[in-house]
This record gives sequence, C-alpha cells and structure tokens, in this order.
Amino acid sequence: MGIHRLNHAVLFVRDLARSIAFYRDVLGFRLIPMTPDNFTGAAFLQAPDSTNDHDLGLFELGAAAGPSGAGRTSVGLYHLAWEVDTLDDLAALADRLAEAGALSGSSDHGTTKSLYGHDPDGLEFEIVWLVPADELDEQALAARKRIGRLDLAREKQRYGGQTRGGVGISRPV
Repeated sequence: MGIHRLNHAVLFVRDLARSIAFYRDVLGFRLIPMTPDNFTGAAFLQAPDSTNDHDLGLFELGAAAGPSGAGRTSVGLYHLAWEVDTLDDLAALADRLAEAGALSGSSDHGTTKSLYGHDPDGLEFEIVWLVPADELDEQALAARKRIGRLDLAREKQRYGGQTRGGVGISRPV
C-alpha cells in the first residue's frame, strides 16, 4: 500500500498571529486547539472542508527571520496546492486573495484550473479545481502540455460553477 494524499504541511513564519489571521480570514482555515500547553510559537489549522486532523502547522521564527530563498538561492519547496470543490469556490477565493493583495496569478493547465497566491511571508501556494474524470476530453488532456490563461467565466460556462471537481480523480466515484 502506498501514499495516497498529503495530510499536512508545516511552514516556518515570521509572525504567528499575522499568519494565523491570513490563513483564517483569507483562505477560511480554522485554528485547531492542539498546541502542547508548554509550547509557544506554534499553531495548527484545518482547511474548511478537510477531514484531516490538521492541514497546516505554523512555527514562528520571529521578525529577524530572512525570506525563503527556495528556488532562487537554494533548493526547497516551491509551493503547496490545495483543492477546492467547485469553480464557484475558486472564483470566490480569487476575489478574496485579490482583496488581500495575495493573488499572484492564475493559469489553465487543461485538467486543472489554478490560482497562485502568497502568504504574508511570501510563501507561495496554489489553489486548484480538478476537472472531474468523466469530463476529461482530448482538449483538456492535450492542454496539460501548455500553460494557458485562466478564464473562469468560460470554465464555469463549460463545466458549471457548482460541478464538483476531482470526482473520479482525487475523490472516489
């Protein structure tokens, strides 16, 4: 039996309260009371519709911590990707990220429709809607080999704003 999904990620952050507020207020994560009583500078959060114990751990380094050099001056993680259920969810998060000044871009990868953002420390993440398995066609599969401009209105017209993404791929039928 092999690995079947990512359970959680842990990020080092400068300001714990600021990071908690971002992930809570912008992305909808909720604080999970599981930090050990004798431990300060850490928090654990769960994504809105997650079944994981927690999805994100945050560990505070303090204001003197330098920016991540991953991908620029050192090896390291580029980004995490979180999946949303519908294109309407993706559109709502695009608005919330833009309002927070945290939307870095978007793209159409054929089988996935993606937003890119950054948290207050500049750590990057992706939010993705996956085309359901029964909706995959030659056009969507061929488009995986290029990165296109995401037109959410067009995608919602094609697939429907409330169509559950990932069915048959990341969610069992």
